Amino acid sequence: MKLHWSPRSPFVRKVMITLHETGRLDEVELMRNVVASHLPPNPAVLADNPLGKIPALVTEQGVLFDSRVICAWLDRDGALDAGVEAQRWQALADGATDILLAWRTELLRPQGAWDAITASFRAKIAAVMATLEAEADALASRPFGAGHVAVICFLGQLDFRWGDSAWRAHFPHLAVLAATWAERPSVAATAIVDDGAAGDEVTAGVLTFEKETT
Repeated sequence: MKLHWSPRSPFVRKVMITLHETGRLDEVELMRNVVASHLPPNPAVLADNPLGKIPALVTEQGVLFDSRVICAWLDRDGALDAGVEAQRWQALADGATDILLAWRTELLRPQGAWDAITASFRAKIAAVMATLEAEADALASRPFGAGHVAVICFLGQLDFRWGDSAWRAHFPHLAVLAATWAERPSVAATAIVDDGAAGDEVTAGVLTFEKETT
């Protein structure tokens, strides 16, 4: 199998953690590709995924895309919990990750970011973080699963692109949980890496959390 891959992508990271957790990493060849909303579609990716997005997994049966579809296909033995609760956390974290990616694209607009849009993004991310903080005990008590993977990758993207957010100081229960997850071999092995790929420069936004969001 071949995986259209980037060491910076939170959604690719979901697939990589799943490969580690299911013991299937050796089955996949990684193909480094740069994709971004503000760039023309990458021809190599577009040839396999008409949406032009990564991850895309090329298998003997065809090409799979969307991280949830790929992870579910890889986890055929059910090593990662995929119950309704896990699916809800996965939807929440994936949606928040989509917001972060859209926010970055907005910041890269030549004419400048639209304040109303970035304010909306900020409010939604704060609400997501407050929800995860409130549910930290539930997350900690459940078997490691697809929801946890998605939350880990969302928080990783938050650290990567918004390293100035100091979210751990505002959401201490989630911070403790994230530190515990960081010790997991699959999580440590897939930490986001800035490999300096052209066209995918790191752009930090301004994201702060007010005390009332804790």
